[in-house]
Amino acid sequence: MDWKAVLETGQAHMEDFSGMQPAASQGFFGLHHATLADGALSTKQKELMALAIGISKQCLDCIAFHTKAAIEAGATRAEIAETVSVCVMMGGGPALMYGTKALEAFDQFKT
Repeated sequence: MDWKAVLETGQAHMEDFSGMQPAASQGFFGLHHATLADGALSTKQKELMALAIGISKQCLDCIAFHTKAAIEAGATRAEIAETVSVCVMMGGGPALMYGTKALEAFDQFKT
């Protein structure tokens, strides 16, 4: 899978939606930025949690966006792998299959 293309396509869809529904889009992205800001938990920890939820919900776009954001927040491949392990413990085989996609995305985004 081309994870950079997944990101580009997702970004284009969000921009299209934002043009049609600017108030809703601004509300969502305001919440997004406020929630992921450093606080009692670091942005990196929050991005790893968001990635875990994306894996659990089997959302390819979420996996792409939050893997990239976790990298930007300083996450390592080992931290992504441990996040995947928690997903597998909680979600079994489907989490394993989607979790390995996060590792693939990590490898592509790091090159």
